[in-house]
Parts: sequence; structure tokens; C-alpha cells
Amino acid sequence: MYFSSPIFPAIAPAPADRPPPYSGIYKVYINDKHINTYNHTGLFGELALLYNMPRAATVQAETSGLLWAMDRQTFRRILLKSAFRKRKMYEELLNSVPMLKALQNYERMNLADALVSKSYDNGERIIKQGDAADGMYFIEDGTVSVRMDQEDGEVEISQLGKGQYFGELALVTHRPRAASVYATGGNVKLAFLDTEAFERIMGFLTDVLKRNIVIYEQMFTDMARRNTNL
Repeated sequence: MYFSSPIFPAIAPAPADRPPPYSGIYKVYINDKHINTYNHTGLFGELALLYNMPRAATVQAETSGLLWAMDRQTFRRILLKSAFRKRKMYEELLNSVPMLKALQNYERMNLADALVSKSYDNGERIIKQGDAADGMYFIEDGTVSVRMDQEDGEVEISQLGKGQYFGELALVTHRPRAASVYATGGNVKLAFLDTEAFERIMGFLTDVLKRNIVIYEQMFTDMARRNTNL
């Protein structure tokens, strides 16, 4: 793997007065077709190491330059350490979500690998009612307010806290977001799971998630009834 961060140098053809670190222009070819160019920055070669497969492309130095290289063993060691730290970080969160107790250990680890941490300031909108769904969220820390648009403005329908989740409804129904969600009570830290990972890892939990739809629909009906009586 080659990239612009110092591990140990692998020198591309260079004159006696060596160019500065992380320099050079490199073109990427697949079947003799030019598909990309690295201009003094970027990384390449990681996919073959990650998936233990032959090189999928050819990279050719167009100018003199200097690269840094990482061997397979070092790459895998760093990758494994990173994955272990991430799994430990999310272990407590995932264990606190009742729905996820149906997951096997390896499935829970795959879920931890797929999660992405996101932070939101107090009052910041996380998702907007009517938008297309791109994933779901688990609350690591803080609270969020779930609100729906009404004639007189947004109305709060629930508050959620650590260990709870939201955004799954649109993924299960394949409909736009049914409500907006805002960070409340200070900084909120969330773990985000995108749509592709959701379908791959949690698809078999769809029946469990569909039960929530009945709860949500009853909540929306009650709210509409209260507004009608006002």
C-alpha cells in the first residue's frame, strides 16, 4: 500500500536532488484505460491488502516523486487494532439495545464495524421530515426530540435518550422520513448505520422493527385526535 503518511519510504524514480516527501504524479490504469490521477496526494494499493486479492489496477509514475509504503503485515496489524478499539467502544451501546439481543456475537461485531460516530450541537436538526432515508441512528450520549409538522408548526411527539434508536421506520417502510429529529440537552453523540449496512446486517430484524410501526401510527393518530379537539 502506498500513501502520503510516513511509515517507511519507497522511492519512485527520482533525480539526485531528491524531491520533497509525498510528491509526484501517478496515473491509475485498468486494462490500459486511464481512470484516475494522484497529484502529490492520496493513497492506493489498500484494496488488495484488505481483501487478499491480486492488484485490480496498474499505477504508473508520471513524474519523479517520493511515496511511503506499508507492507501487508503492518497494514493488517493496524487494521485489526483499529477494528478491536471500535468494537470495544460500541460494545456497551449495542448491548443496551434490547432489539439487538437477537444478534449473534459475530453479527454484533459486524454491526460495530459498520457504525459511524456523529456529533450534533444542542438544537441542531439531525433528520428532516419528508427527506429520503439514508440510515438509522443509535444514541450513544445525550437526548433527542422527535417532532412532526402540524398546521401551527412542529409538535414534539417523543424524547429519546442513550441506548435508544430512531430513523429505522423509513428504512423498513421505504418511505420518506415521518418526523424530524433534533439534538436537545447539549451535545448529542450518535452512531450512524447507513442503509446498505442496515439491510445487510439487520435485515432479518425487519419483523421486529415493523412492530414499532404500529406504535408510531397509534402515536400519530392520538396526536391528530388531540389537535382536532383543540
